[in-house]
This record gives sequence, C-alpha cells and structure tokens, in this order.
Amino acid sequence: VQLQASGGGLAQTGGSLRLSCVASTSINSIPIMGWYRQATGRQRELVATITETGYTQYLDSVEGRFAVSRDNVAMAAYLQMSGLKLEDTATYYCRARTTNFSYWGQGTLVTVSS
Repeated sequence: VQLQASGGGLAQTGGSLRLSCVASTSINSIPIMGWYRQATGRQRELVATITETGYTQYLDSVEGRFAVSRDNVAMAAYLQMSGLKLEDTATYYCRARTTNFSYWGQGTLVTVSS
C-alpha cells in the first residue's frame, strides 16, 4: 500500500487545514488509519486514529479541534484541523496499520503562524 499525503501549508493561528491521505489500494481491510506528526527536534507523536468501524482516538492536545475520518470508497483518510495553534506546526504523516504490516505516507508540512 502506498500512501500519498497532501493538504499541508501555511495557516494562521485559529485557522483550518484539511489533510488528505490517499491510498494506492483499497483500505477496506485496513483496521487502523492514523495521522502522526513530528515537529523539528521532537519525536514523532500520534495525533489521531480511526478504525474500520469508525472508532476514533485523539492526542489530548488536539481533542475537540481536529477530526479524523476515512472514506473507504475514495481509499482515503482525512484530518480536518481547526483552531490551529503555533504548537501544531509539524510535518504530518499518515499511516495504515494492519496486524502484520505498517505503511507510511510521505509527510506534509503544516506551518502555523501568528
């Protein structure tokens, strides 16, 4: 599975961005789609996940501001980011995780400025 992430860019504090992660094949059988981020000088952290049944989990600091979704027909996962803060600046990565495999997309840079 190849994943193509897009949608990053420059946003002001309080603004919104929508990230997309399009897969090369069906994600119907992918149990978990997730978004991670890595800021300069920091470890990669889990931002949000969504299971094939639609169960979602979020990093505490983005709860209520970000929303993860998936569209199996479109073979894609999304991360709607609102109320952006300076500390949301990072490269965002999507991940598809099965029991035995993990696939990563290339990163898409999100920069939040005041």
